[in-house]
Amino acid sequence: MDYEDTAVKLLVTGGAGFIGSHLVRACLNRPDVWVVNLDKLTYAGNLDSIRDLRGHPRHEFIQADIADAAALREVFSRHQPDAVLHLAAESHVDRSIDAPDEFIRTNIAGTYNLLEASHRLWQERKKAGGNFRYLQVSTDEVYGSLGFGDSAFAETTAYDPHSPYAASKAAADHLARAWYHTYGLPVLVTHSPNNYGPNQFPEKLIPLVIIKALQGEEIPVYGRGENIRDWLHVTDHVSAVLAVLERGRVGETYHVGGGQELSNLDLVRRLCVVLGELRPRADGQSYAGQIRLVTDRPGHDLRYAINAAKIRSELGWQPQETLATGLRQTVQWYLDNEAWWRPILSGKYQLQRLGVTSAAIP
Repeated sequence: MDYEDTAVKLLVTGGAGFIGSHLVRACLNRPDVWVVNLDKLTYAGNLDSIRDLRGHPRHEFIQADIADAAALREVFSRHQPDAVLHLAAESHVDRSIDAPDEFIRTNIAGTYNLLEASHRLWQERKKAGGNFRYLQVSTDEVYGSLGFGDSAFAETTAYDPHSPYAASKAAADHLARAWYHTYGLPVLVTHSPNNYGPNQFPEKLIPLVIIKALQGEEIPVYGRGENIRDWLHVTDHVSAVLAVLERGRVGETYHVGGGQELSNLDLVRRLCVVLGELRPRADGQSYAGQIRLVTDRPGHDLRYAINAAKIRSELGWQPQETLATGLRQTVQWYLDNEAWWRPILSGKYQLQRLGVTSAAIP
């Protein structure tokens, strides 16, 4: 699929969300790429994140729910995309603990609807000698938890999801692979670790820490803060997704890792240092004084880590952003864009803790 020489129409689901908005913008930066941007506009979908694309001649936004099969059929019939990049999902672990039904509906039933619509289109494309690709964007959380000394997740690691969110994404991945093996749908799958960067909804750790710190509130860290995550800047993730779409082998899975593991407590401390440099507290004290350890999340996985050797060797992809430069750029963006995140906090979500439901575990 050559973006330079051929007009290509891409359907991006979840294109008003955090990763999706960056992906849509990256696609439109390529000549002759048309983007159909489909988003339900849940709490995490934000038109302000794609405000700069309003009126773009090669971008069309459609508000629709992937759980609505009839709406998807209409979109596919009208636009006939050359490829689907599926990012639409309920994605916050804490919310999945409180309301798993929404995750089942969107992440599993919605993915099924999208696969069915894609399969119908692919059947038509094959008869006409055309091409099509379906890219399932997934998470490292489907693999469960690693110990401190365990090797990083590989593409062959067995699934072992521990949260309703992870289980729903695992189910979606299995469906996508089943449509490849059973029906021949040209499916590719990617897995990435924790993403960060501009435009991320403030329920996620990094923007939550930044905003809590700026507002003089306590900065909550679950448990002892020892849980380890691999961090990937959103622009690096987007470049990997496009590399897989263009050059990946159909039927294959590719891991997209930042190679930058850090405990949650160490990450929060780093953010406090950067905030202190870019916007010192009025009293001259460190933002780290606002950190508080709080009761852990139920079923909190200890460690995630991604082995990205395959995408590096096969596709030549490498992350460009270091954690040091990426965190500084991200903090600066939230400092400069209060007009983006402040209205979010005027609604139902006001940085309160979610996912505190607990159950007796034998």
